[in-house]
Amino acid sequence: MFLGRPVLSAPAAWRRGLLAVLLGAALLPAVQAGVPSFHAVRQAWRPSDLPVLDRHGVVLQTVRVDGSARRLGWVPLTEVSPALMAALVHGEDKRFWQHSGVDWTGLARSAWQNTLNQRTQGGSTLTMQLAGLLDADLARPAGGRSVLGKVSQMSAARDLEARWRKSEILEAYLNLVPMRGEMVGVAAASQTLFGKHPSGLDAQEGAILAALVRAPNANAERVSARACGLLRSLAGQAEQPAAQALQDPRCQGLPLLAANAFARPGVKPLGEQVAPHAARWLWAQTVAQQRAKPGGQSTVASEDQALADTTVGALAQAWPAQISSTLDARIQRLALRALRDQLGELQQRQVTDGAVVVLDNATGEVRAWVGSPGLLSQAPLSGSGAAKLAAGAPDVDAALARRQPGSTLKPFVYGLALERRLITPASLLHDAPTQLAAGAGLYLPQNYNHRYRGWVPVREALASSLNIPAVQVGAMVGPDALFDKLNAAGLKISHSGGFHGYALALGSAEVSLMDLSNAYRSLAQQGRWSPWTAQAAATPKTRVPVPAPQAVFSPEVAFMLGDMLADNAARAPTFGLDSPLVTRGFAAVKTGTSKDMRDNWCIGFTSHYTVGVWVGNARGTPMQRVSGTTGAAPIWHALVQRLHEGQPSMPPAPPGGLVQVAVQQPGQALRSEWFLPGSEPEGVAALSSQAAARSGAAAPRFGIKSPVGGSIYALDPDMPPEVQRIVLDGEPGEWWLNGQRLGRTTAAQPTLAWAPWPGRHHLALRAADGREIQSLRFEVRGATLKPGAKIAKKA
Repeated sequence: MFLGRPVLSAPAAWRRGLLAVLLGAALLPAVQAGVPSFHAVRQAWRPSDLPVLDRHGVVLQTVRVDGSARRLGWVPLTEVSPALMAALVHGEDKRFWQHSGVDWTGLARSAWQNTLNQRTQGGSTLTMQLAGLLDADLARPAGGRSVLGKVSQMSAARDLEARWRKSEILEAYLNLVPMRGEMVGVAAASQTLFGKHPSGLDAQEGAILAALVRAPNANAERVSARACGLLRSLAGQAEQPAAQALQDPRCQGLPLLAANAFARPGVKPLGEQVAPHAARWLWAQTVAQQRAKPGGQSTVASEDQALADTTVGALAQAWPAQISSTLDARIQRLALRALRDQLGELQQRQVTDGAVVVLDNATGEVRAWVGSPGLLSQAPLSGSGAAKLAAGAPDVDAALARRQPGSTLKPFVYGLALERRLITPASLLHDAPTQLAAGAGLYLPQNYNHRYRGWVPVREALASSLNIPAVQVGAMVGPDALFDKLNAAGLKISHSGGFHGYALALGSAEVSLMDLSNAYRSLAQQGRWSPWTAQAAATPKTRVPVPAPQAVFSPEVAFMLGDMLADNAARAPTFGLDSPLVTRGFAAVKTGTSKDMRDNWCIGFTSHYTVGVWVGNARGTPMQRVSGTTGAAPIWHALVQRLHEGQPSMPPAPPGGLVQVAVQQPGQALRSEWFLPGSEPEGVAALSSQAAARSGAAAPRFGIKSPVGGSIYALDPDMPPEVQRIVLDGEPGEWWLNGQRLGRTTAAQPTLAWAPWPGRHHLALRAADGREIQSLRFEVRGATLKPGAKIAKKA
């Protein structure tokens, strides 16, 4: 009898188990199992969250790459809290530092107590448990371990002790032991439950983690009771009922600490989390490269597809220990802070989302990638109203999302016309209401502010972002040619030029902020386009070959475009002399706003960087009273100023193929202008504004601009005839309708307003010498005019 219980009352199975344990020492040499080295185990460790490093090795973000378990980076024993190690060893294997893998005393006691139906104890040492973690065949099955399985585990433990140091065994165990839920290792448990690195755990937190090893998914009450027992036992206190033990000062607060830890939502690993969208893209590229065949194209259709297709078994052995990027942590923080501050200011104007991209001009490497200002980035918020930023769409990567770019496409429209020598920076364009045939109807573009300036030079038309001149130039080059040019600049526009029509010049197609910023970078690179990248090579052997740059524009055209976009005087009529587009050094910049104020853009380049900014709403709702200078431009300005602190942006040197000539347009001051050779005015003498106005010498020759041939006009019988006029617009000359002279237009008075009457009409424009410049036919339908209506009047 022992403690009042007969030995013979024990089940026969436990008696046989006790006998097997006693014979274990004799069997061990015959069951030796191969054990990997500590170095091999550590090298094979693959965390579920990989750190994403900036170009200087600073951790920007971590990205989840394995959804089956939560494992963080391998933690050396020197970085584990002594309190946790003490509690773990005391609770799981008190003689860990003395035995050689198998604690025969503890094993015999465990077998004896199990035989007597007392407390169930496994008797496994930390080394034996580690053997089960390293070899699935040695792990404890759900139905219990067989005698042979126990002996095999003991044999593996003896082999581990023979080949590994004690510190290595404990270190591997702390990293491999399953914890609560999906967590594996003390690093994941410490970060998820307590929000700290394992080195910072105090005695109570260490005791809770040690208690979880025995029962990972136990409730908070049970875990806190066991943790309290560990703390008291470490202090040499006698065992007490849980209710009394929890009154010990060492245990006070344990139940609340455990309850809060278990209720805590999963948090991201320690460190900054400021580039989530870049991290997702980088991991997708990593997956694609691991799956690509040797010499194949390592690209993916989308980052979401790559992440969804990831399988641990196929890729685990190929995972890198970290992901290197081209981002710069300092610039990334600046971009994120500038975006959040500005969106805080715009909260009353129904703006919730935005994105910022910074590219290195020389290499195309991404220095900053902010796809959203929302809480996904996990960085401190600032600015008035910043707490409301969560109302946006943090999961949407607005840097890669495709939106209408508005006027930001205009430089490429003008660039194509300059390249074809259809215009020069000094050419005059007529900023007035215009009608263009568009299929069976008419396209009637308007300026943003619904004001028109008459004849303006190309320089001012582009810098001031006038819509009518841009559409006129777009009509000169044609939608198909413009479509091809934009795609040559990497914008990946869908459909065709005919699908978009003349509206393509005003940004009717959809592009991404990243691609559009890179297209502007080509202007900074003398017209040479090359792809952008955010992926840095870990080693020279893994460097992805960069395609040779492609010429989008000639260096001369790229320089002229940059020079016009950097001309603050030329943009002043629209933006003023002191707008956010004005910087201390050189910067060529353009804003854009899409239809109904759904998107606002500001993209420009300095001598070193190209900065692109988008603000709007990811859900597509319009903003309220947000213009180019109040939406994205302040973010662009703040970032450009910070990027060039102590390093002023210098203007580029003009290419040798350009000619600089002094010119003077009507109403303009004398200034110098750049021309392609052969396109400059004859001589270098400036034209007088009076002579230009009289002769029309500076005015371009377009023929008839309005009406458009084949147009059909409908008269409204409910409207007074005096408000129903057809504007006759074109180059200076005499206008003839159905063989009758209507009047004459000049550079000073460029249009006539004609009161129409129903019928089919033939309109002709003749030069002063009687030569016909152009003729066309159109039709008017509807009610007749009242008698006495004027035929034409000056407008």
